[in-house]
Amino acid sequence: MTWIRTVPLSEADEKLRKAMEDQKLLYPKEYATPVHPVEGGGSSIVASHSLIPEALYHAFATFGTLMSPDLPLSRRQHELITTMVSVTNRCVY
Repeated sequence: MTWIRTVPLSEADEKLRKAMEDQKLLYPKEYATPVHPVEGGGSSIVASHSLIPEALYHAFATFGTLMSPDLPLSRRQHELITTMVSVTNRCVY
């Protein structure tokens, strides 16, 4: 497994803390608790972007926005699409 230096939430500056908090607000409530939490309660995939707060926010805000209940797709359809993308990319969802 690749090792990526991350900034734990306890050491995050205001810019990183805001990026993490703001992107999290866009996610559906089912995503509130990470499956594999890291120190500070976030997820490891988000933490892997902690060196570049702007990239962290934009990368994860995109997904959060695409999962918006205001869009015409149902939550079930979102999950089906996400599952198929994961299968196609041979990654765990």
